[in-house]
Amino acid sequence: MIKVVSIGASIAVLAVLGATYVMTQRTPDGCGGSVVAGGDFGGPFTLVDGSGATVTDTDVITQPSLIYFGYTFCPDVCPIDNARNAAAVDILAEQGIAATPVFISIDPARDTPQVVGDYIQNFHPDMIGLTGSDEQIEAAAKAYRVVYSRGDDDPEYYLMNHSVFTYFVTPEDGFVDFFRREDGPEAIAQRVACHASTS
Repeated sequence: MIKVVSIGASIAVLAVLGATYVMTQRTPDGCGGSVVAGGDFGGPFTLVDGSGATVTDTDVITQPSLIYFGYTFCPDVCPIDNARNAAAVDILAEQGIAATPVFISIDPARDTPQVVGDYIQNFHPDMIGLTGSDEQIEAAAKAYRVVYSRGDDDPEYYLMNHSVFTYFVTPEDGFVDFFRREDGPEAIAQRVACHASTS
């Protein structure tokens, strides 16, 4: 049993590393950002918002948006990244550029609509929180090439392994750029503003 779990964990780590490699093979795009190797990130999704309403990507992405996949029980990475994205949105607002931070859970078993709705209030009044069925989340994650898996067998306090990129999308162009963990709010705002000025 231990051997099976170990093999499964190794496969999950290799999948995350593979996705990271693909994401990081990029060339400059004129805004200090990137053109991603392999292209075609993002796409249609159907999820559930914090009020329990079923929404699609066209309902959610009505202006430039920063999309992040994570989970509410995440002890460190997710809250830091969500706070960073919220700060970038505030910087953009000061420049007269409207943008929306979006959080999509990859842990639907614990992240009910109410849990997600309460969670996003900790970060930004305009943040949109989304969850859904296992199938809905899997489809959304697949569209953005997000890799995720359950990290252990604890029935209640388990952690999730997941890729940690933020995706910049617009209603007109879909996926435009992505940001790594080390990109600060100022750098994100600068690149989003550049794209907004050239679109």
